[in-house]
Amino acid sequence: MITNPAKKFQHIPLSVLDLAPITEGSNASESFKNSVELAQHVEKWGFNRYWLAEHHNMPGIASSATSVVIGHIAGATNHIRVGAGGVMLPNHATLVIAEQFGTLEALYPGRIDLGLGRAPGSDQATAYALRRTLNMSVEDFPMQVTELQDYFSDEPVSRVKAIPGQGARVPIWLLGSSGFSAQLAAQKGLPFSFASHFAPAYLFQALKLYRDNFKPSEVLDKPYVMLGINVIAADTNEKAKFIATSQQQQFLSLRRGSPGKLQPPVDNLKELYSPMEIAAVNETLDSKTTIVGDRETVKQGLTSFIEETQADELIIGSQIFHQVDRLRSFEIVAELMD
Repeated sequence: MITNPAKKFQHIPLSVLDLAPITEGSNASESFKNSVELAQHVEKWGFNRYWLAEHHNMPGIASSATSVVIGHIAGATNHIRVGAGGVMLPNHATLVIAEQFGTLEALYPGRIDLGLGRAPGSDQATAYALRRTLNMSVEDFPMQVTELQDYFSDEPVSRVKAIPGQGARVPIWLLGSSGFSAQLAAQKGLPFSFASHFAPAYLFQALKLYRDNFKPSEVLDKPYVMLGINVIAADTNEKAKFIATSQQQQFLSLRRGSPGKLQPPVDNLKELYSPMEIAAVNETLDSKTTIVGDRETVKQGLTSFIEETQADELIIGSQIFHQVDRLRSFEIVAELMD
């Protein structure tokens, strides 16, 4: 049973969303080494969960085989919860996901989370390569969630059993960037995580839909919301703004339809992109959900965001090129938790 902590800054659990970035000049092996190092540090610093996200055909993201990377991170840590933020369920047979996460739960009891999304996490060509379009679509998502819940139950209705998986106590979260999953999570009485770090325009609509329509369940007695937020912290505001240009370049490349590896920071984005492109990305990376600055700036930003949203938990993403800067960013956030 998940219960709601008090809505005070120091009492809000903070978690980590790792996109396992592949930086320019590096490779997936180096990305996974960096992820392990980050996970070990944030566990020591008191963060609550460490989630990885499923993306495909993205040269700058190494976590396509999400369950494999989750096992790698869980094996390198001791007690922090590790999970998917998320698995794009329409890409998969529900039985396979039940078996994968049943296996992870058997290996790391009480530490595995399963966040589910309904977006393909890829372009149409990649979706076809995943064979998603041959049988399942995003419209089948509610049915798939119900199937998955059945596979995890003690006495499944299905004739086919997930082994491992049957009876596994794997918390299921629904993820979303619009109102659809908010309503479904409310209907099923599940915890809900909203991608406010890249869809800030729909945040309050989704929160209202979830909270107003929530029905208590066996796993949750009242709404529980974890919100995504970007935080890029440094010892000075100037350095933080410089570091943040890597994330801005990543979003600009996506907007141009040419995703690539995470690029090093630059002094002036205006030399690389048009004013219209930069304005569009700044709208996506809203100042309330993308906090860039020194310790005090980050503290004020996080405090205001929690007060405005009444979030139960925050999950922090930080697309930072240099590993030493990424570690320092999370260390600054950890200092604010003390």
